Amino acid sequence: MLIRTVLNRIHKFKAFVCSKVAFVRQDDEFTLEVTVVPRANSRPVCSGCGQKRPGYDHLGERHFEFVPLWGIAVFFVYVMRRVDCPTCGVVVESVPWARGKHQLTTTYAWFLARWAKLLSWKEVSEVFQTSWEKVFSAVSMAVAWGLGRPASGQIGRARRRGSRRTQCRWRSRLGRPRLPARDREGLASCRTPR
Repeated sequence: MLIRTVLNRIHKFKAFVCSKVAFVRQDDEFTLEVTVVPRANSRPVCSGCGQKRPGYDHLGERHFEFVPLWGIAVFFVYVMRRVDCPTCGVVVESVPWARGKHQLTTTYAWFLARWAKLLSWKEVSEVFQTSWEKVFSAVSMAVAWGLGRPASGQIGRARRRGSRRTQCRWRSRLGRPRLPARDREGLASCRTPR
């Protein structure tokens, strides 16, 4: 089975397809470059408003770092299109495998963030032959995603039981959990020296 076939079946993009895979040698290291092309009748998606709009022109090739296979670095190579959007103007299209100007694919960022929970960031960068800054960027993305969501399972359990006290703990003010008055008093008594 070809790597291209595996990527097209496992890592699906509705409006894009992996057309060819090349084994490239860079700086005494081998990399796999997967060329991604838009499907024939697909229109680019505006990065500002998220609507499908007509294309304007093409930019240069961009390389997006993907999860390594067998210790070999994998890059998605894609020629970005610009979109002629009536509300946002001429902007670069939004692609499903990366966010904004990031060079890491979202899949690879989550992969690095999961490993960063188990190992130090330096060890993760050494094991997966990437930079410490990319591991930092991946962890920052995961933390930002987590801060935008309620604590896993806490709100659901509180609502099922009807415990107002548990609900108050997870309501946040200024991004910090708020404790009920009696918990604040108990916490203050623990902090005061005896």
